[in-house]
Amino acid sequence: MKTVLLAFLAAVMTIPPALSASKEEKATKWKITGQLEEACSCNAACPCWFDSKPTRMTCGGNQVLFIQKGNYGNVKLDGLAIANYAESPEDQTMMDSFGKWKFSTNYIDEKANPEQRKALEAIAALVLPSNNGSANFKTAYVPITRKIEGKDHIITIGTVATFTGHLVEGGLGGSSKITNPPGADPIHHQYVQGKTTKMTYTDSDQNWDWKDTNYMLGTFTVDSDQYKKYAAGLAQKIAAKQKAEGTEKK
Repeated sequence: MKTVLLAFLAAVMTIPPALSASKEEKATKWKITGQLEEACSCNAACPCWFDSKPTRMTCGGNQVLFIQKGNYGNVKLDGLAIANYAESPEDQTMMDSFGKWKFSTNYIDEKANPEQRKALEAIAALVLPSNNGSANFKTAYVPITRKIEGKDHIITIGTVATFTGHLVEGGLGGSSKITNPPGADPIHHQYVQGKTTKMTYTDSDQNWDWKDTNYMLGTFTVDSDQYKKYAAGLAQKIAAKQKAEGTEKK
């Protein structure tokens, strides 16, 4: 599913709220290094990252970032985590879903102090699907944990969500990697493909209970300058797509 330091600067389009950054956020330099844990309702591999429609009518999923080392200005973020759960509109690609999520909920690591929480919220608003236009957006502060048992990665978000993922073996052995899919942002430049053993979620008026769906594991080092450049490029792509679709309708 899932980031994105999103400050979309497109004069030709309506910019969703979380895709524009405040003056303070624009001025603050940040950098985070860590691991991405992601799962969703699509069959593996998730078609959303290839600008295709989801396996089901919607794609419901998460992006969880475990920050091993990071800073937001002078605020240290080592050992903290952020997550987002969201669901796309029916029968739409991920690119078409920007600004129109059926719901979007950010989860901020509860062990962060007030200054760290503010920093994590600012980064989450840019690198996760976040509240970019969703009428049903909220932020919660909960424990975010990960446990690795053998090949299983077990992620828990407070008392409302848990998923277990394992990697799948490639046809020639080793892991199955996906590099630079069409929908890639800097955090999703490359990830290793897997499947869920189980995935549940009971917040935001949802009641998910799936298994054998899409799971992804990635590593990342991203910063504010990288996402500023990405956001400008993505804004151009969205504007070009809207222009093309408008021409086709005439």
